[in-house]
Amino acid sequence: MARPPALKLAEVLAEIRMSPSAFYRMRSRGKAPRMIKLPNGELRCRRADLDAWWEACERDPENWR
Repeated sequence: MARPPALKLAEVLAEIRMSPSAFYRMRSRGKAPRMIKLPNGELRCRRADLDAWWEACERDPENWR
């Protein structure tokens, strides 16, 4: 069974409605969704990782400020 393609950074940013600079600040604090860095330097996010991040935000919104 084929693995679904990982989301590009632009797709993640559009879904979470966040600017790249805000995303990178959040990522540096360890608060962003889990990302995969490809050999060419591009970032990807598996759908399951983004969904898990959304669920964690909903469970404990105080932790994400």
